[in-house]
Amino acid sequence: MRIIALSTLKAFWGESSEYNDAKESIMAWYRHALKANWESPSKVKSDFGNASILKDGRVVFNISGNKYRLIVWINYDYKVIYIRFIGTHKQYDKIDAQEI
Repeated sequence: MRIIALSTLKAFWGESSEYNDAKESIMAWYRHALKANWESPSKVKSDFGNASILKDGRVVFNISGNKYRLIVWINYDYKVIYIRFIGTHKQYDKIDAQEI
Protein backbone atom coordinates (compact mmCIF):
# COMPACT_ATOMS: atom_id res chain seq x y z
CA MET A 1 0.00 0.00 0.00
CA ARG A 2 1.08 3.58 -0.57
CA ILE A 3 0.56 5.94 2.37
CA ILE A 4 -0.11 9.66 2.00
CA ALA A 5 1.62 11.06 4.03
CA LEU A 6 4.25 10.00 6.53
CA SER A 7 4.92 13.68 7.20
CA THR A 8 1.47 13.98 8.84
CA LEU A 9 2.37 11.20 11.27
CA LYS A 10 5.81 12.67 11.98
CA ALA A 11 4.27 16.08 12.63
CA PHE A 12 2.02 14.53 15.27
CA TRP A 13 4.75 13.09 17.46
CA GLY A 14 7.00 16.06 16.76
CA GLU A 15 4.27 18.54 17.70
CA SER A 16 4.70 18.01 21.42
CA SER A 17 6.94 15.93 23.65
CA GLU A 18 3.67 14.70 25.17
CA TYR A 19 3.14 12.54 22.04
CA ASN A 20 6.66 11.08 21.78
CA ASP A 21 5.38 7.77 23.15
CA ALA A 22 3.29 7.35 19.99
CA LYS A 23 6.25 7.26 17.60
CA GLU A 24 7.12 3.56 17.84
CA SER A 25 3.49 2.40 17.63
CA ILE A 26 2.75 4.70 14.72
CA MET A 27 5.83 3.51 12.85
CA ALA A 28 4.92 -0.13 13.53
CA TRP A 29 1.48 0.53 12.00
CA TYR A 30 3.11 2.40 9.08
CA ARG A 31 5.56 -0.41 8.28
CA HIS A 32 2.78 -3.00 8.46
CA ALA A 33 0.46 -0.95 6.23
CA LEU A 34 3.20 -0.40 3.63
CA LYS A 35 3.57 -4.16 3.20
CA ALA A 36 -0.16 -4.86 3.29
CA ASN A 37 -2.28 -5.68 0.27
CA TRP A 38 -5.68 -4.63 1.53
CA GLU A 39 -8.30 -5.30 -1.12
CA SER A 40 -11.31 -4.73 1.12
CA PRO A 41 -12.33 -3.68 4.63
CA SER A 42 -12.43 -7.34 5.66
CA LYS A 43 -8.72 -7.66 4.82
CA VAL A 44 -7.95 -4.67 7.05
CA LYS A 45 -10.05 -6.23 9.82
CA SER A 46 -8.18 -9.54 9.49
CA ASP A 47 -4.87 -7.69 10.02
CA PHE A 48 -6.15 -5.33 12.72
CA GLY A 49 -9.04 -6.92 14.58
CA ASN A 50 -9.60 -3.82 16.70
CA ALA A 51 -9.88 -1.49 13.68
CA SER A 52 -13.25 0.19 13.24
CA ILE A 53 -14.53 0.08 9.68
CA LEU A 54 -16.56 3.16 8.78
CA LYS A 55 -18.45 3.91 5.59
CA ASP A 56 -16.86 5.12 2.36
CA GLY A 57 -13.43 3.56 2.92
CA ARG A 58 -12.66 5.12 6.27
CA VAL A 59 -10.97 3.11 8.99
CA VAL A 60 -10.10 3.99 12.59
CA PHE A 61 -7.05 2.32 14.12
CA ASN A 62 -6.17 2.25 17.81
CA ILE A 63 -2.54 3.23 18.36
CA SER A 64 -0.32 2.78 21.44
CA GLY A 65 -2.64 0.47 23.32
CA ASN A 66 -5.72 2.53 22.41
CA LYS A 67 -4.19 5.80 23.67
CA TYR A 68 -4.38 7.42 20.23
CA ARG A 69 -6.68 7.19 17.24
CA LEU A 70 -5.63 7.15 13.60
CA ILE A 71 -8.25 7.74 10.90
CA VAL A 72 -7.44 6.86 7.32
CA TRP A 73 -9.31 6.77 4.05
CA ILE A 74 -8.37 3.80 1.88
CA ASN A 75 -8.72 3.66 -1.88
CA TYR A 76 -8.69 -0.12 -2.24
CA ASP A 77 -8.61 -0.08 -6.07
CA TYR A 78 -5.45 2.03 -6.20
CA LYS A 79 -3.87 0.65 -2.99
CA VAL A 80 -3.53 4.10 -1.40
CA ILE A 81 -4.04 5.05 2.25
CA TYR A 82 -4.68 8.71 3.04
CA ILE A 83 -3.99 9.84 6.61
CA ARG A 84 -6.97 11.94 7.70
CA PHE A 85 -6.39 12.34 11.47
CA ILE A 86 -4.08 11.28 14.29
CA GLY A 87 -4.76 12.33 17.86
CA THR A 88 -5.74 11.44 21.40
CA HIS A 89 -9.14 10.04 22.30
CA LYS A 90 -10.13 13.46 23.63
CA GLN A 91 -9.21 15.08 20.31
CA TYR A 92 -10.96 12.27 18.42
CA ASP A 93 -14.16 12.85 20.38
CA LYS A 94 -14.27 16.44 19.09
CA ILE A 95 -14.28 15.51 15.39
CA ASP A 96 -16.57 13.70 13.00
CA ALA A 97 -14.59 10.72 11.71
CA GLN A 98 -16.69 10.61 8.54
CA GLU A 99 -16.05 14.24 7.69
CA ILE A 100 -12.40 14.85 8.54
